[in-house]
Amino acid sequence: MKIALAGNPNSGKTTLFNGITGKTEFVGNWAGVTVDKKEAELRKKYRVKGEDISIVDLPGAYSISPFTGEEAVTRDFILQENPDVIINIVDGANISRSLFFTTQLLELGIPVVIALNKTDVVNRRGDVLDSKVLGKELNCKVIQTTATSESGLRDLINEAVKLGKDKKKQAAPAFKNDNIEDSDMARQRYVDGIVEKCLFKKRDASEVTFSDKVDRIVAHKWLGLPIFFFVMWAVFAFSIEGLGGYLSGYLNDVIFGEVIPNAANSFFEGLGISPLLQALIVDGAIGGVGAVIGFLPLIMVLFFCLALLEDCGYMARVAVVMDRFFKKIGLSGKSIIPMIVGSGCAIPGVMATRTIEDINEKRMTTILTPFVPCGAKLPIIGLFAAVFFPGASWVGPTMYIIAIAVIVIGGLILKKIFVWENTSSFILELPEYKMPSLSHAIVQMFDKAKGFIYKATTIILVCNTLVWFAQAYSWGLQPVDDQSLSILASLGKIIAPILIPLGFAGWQLAAASITGFIAKENVVATFAVVLAVATEDALHLPGGVLTEFFNPVTGFAFLVFNLFTPPCFAAMGAMNAEMGSKKWLFKGLAFQFSVGYVLAMLVTQIGSLIVYGTPAAGFVPAIIVAVVVVSYLIFAIKKADAKRQNLGVEI
Repeated sequence: MKIALAGNPNSGKTTLFNGITGKTEFVGNWAGVTVDKKEAELRKKYRVKGEDISIVDLPGAYSISPFTGEEAVTRDFILQENPDVIINIVDGANISRSLFFTTQLLELGIPVVIALNKTDVVNRRGDVLDSKVLGKELNCKVIQTTATSESGLRDLINEAVKLGKDKKKQAAPAFKNDNIEDSDMARQRYVDGIVEKCLFKKRDASEVTFSDKVDRIVAHKWLGLPIFFFVMWAVFAFSIEGLGGYLSGYLNDVIFGEVIPNAANSFFEGLGISPLLQALIVDGAIGGVGAVIGFLPLIMVLFFCLALLEDCGYMARVAVVMDRFFKKIGLSGKSIIPMIVGSGCAIPGVMATRTIEDINEKRMTTILTPFVPCGAKLPIIGLFAAVFFPGASWVGPTMYIIAIAVIVIGGLILKKIFVWENTSSFILELPEYKMPSLSHAIVQMFDKAKGFIYKATTIILVCNTLVWFAQAYSWGLQPVDDQSLSILASLGKIIAPILIPLGFAGWQLAAASITGFIAKENVVATFAVVLAVATEDALHLPGGVLTEFFNPVTGFAFLVFNLFTPPCFAAMGAMNAEMGSKKWLFKGLAFQFSVGYVLAMLVTQIGSLIVYGTPAAGFVPAIIVAVVVVSYLIFAIKKADAKRQNLGVEI
């Protein structure tokens, strides 16, 4: 039996899906979180004997007539796949809006059972919602549920299975309208009539709620952005300099710095294996992966805090605050949603752009979203903050401030050099503030940790093994005592001249940057293999081995370079899928690399002049690069302006 979950965005649909299947799909307070259908087997405790049941979570939709891409996915699945039963999740706190979609589903001839969700919110308001009257008016069964606590879910599944097994056709509600011109208006009037019969409100609609009072501050057009920066600073201070930093320090110093390497060396020496193989395992595999896993507590604490912010309703306000700024660069608040999702991982962030209808806005958002520091970039931030700015809590939040500035300026540049016009609008229903669920935040935290560990023990492990081999052997496959004669050094020396205007010298830096395109965590892992092998020094210690290659200014520039150049290969694949054009993919990657390169160059050269009073190495090449970039921008903008004039588009 196949049961489809359908409902409005922000109705609690994905939370209910997670509850009955045991999955940990991302839950967000905005439309477009589920951008494609997701299917899973029913959780063991909700299974019905003798029935093989699969649950399909469909993207949120307001109408069966699609306006957005996710609504089209929902419509097509329901009409073409013909599920046995539809569980329609109705938001009890916004029942009038939800029932419009419900009445459309009931007319399709597919059995429908209503999950009247968020009844706890209704009760908290003091309102009375009569589910029996609602069921009578709609001619279907209504089950009260609270997805966050899993209340009513067993009754819901039992009723859905019963309805699916009973092939008796369900009678559609008594709505009829022959005038196609105002059918939507007539349907809404019909829905409002049902709501009047089943909902009894005790609260005056004009009353200013707690959420309204808070929004006057946190969503204020001038205060909203500084408050967001302060919130992010507090989150990073706690994650990097607080609990997360303390636990990561212990993991790096003790567990992966002493206990595991010493135990591994003793074990392999006892077995009498080849010293070369022992070095490969201990220095290459354990050392490289350990350098990345050492930052796992930091990442877990950060995502725990972000999950709390999302669950309480704050992150939806960030989208509203950013909307007015994004409109200036040809985007809308819809673009902030992929960017916030991308703060966890750039891949789902890029995929979330498919909810944007306007192709130009979608392409811009796809190009700009990977600039947001994702979870894979946090080990790089943690490493360089620990080595060059110990005790400073401003490094992490500064990366987000730079990311916002890069997105805004980058958007303006894209808007000027390409003839793009924004045609979409942004409508977002703000959820009421609520106490965040600790259990939900813990589940999200461990889910992110599981993904991080999986990546570290697969992609990063393989890459580190290859890096160790490449730094230990020459092209003739002979072991080398001098790393500068290795395969890795020869490859790094080919790339190293490109980094001269940035003030970076050394093939090791080029090698770390190259492996970072496979997975950003590899930047840290490569340094751990290449530098720690040569010096046997802990990588993350203040004043450690990295200070031989960087000063604080160039270290900060290298951090910027790796954060704002193109993302990992997997995210590039997602960009290719969403762009729908190889031409635009390469344009996007070229733009991202140019932004990261120029930004790092400016940090190095201007920062060195300000901090040290002298230009950094590569100053003259940097001037040449700056002249070339400015000349290209002037040429591209003039060409785009001429095209706009020919098309009659306002400049």
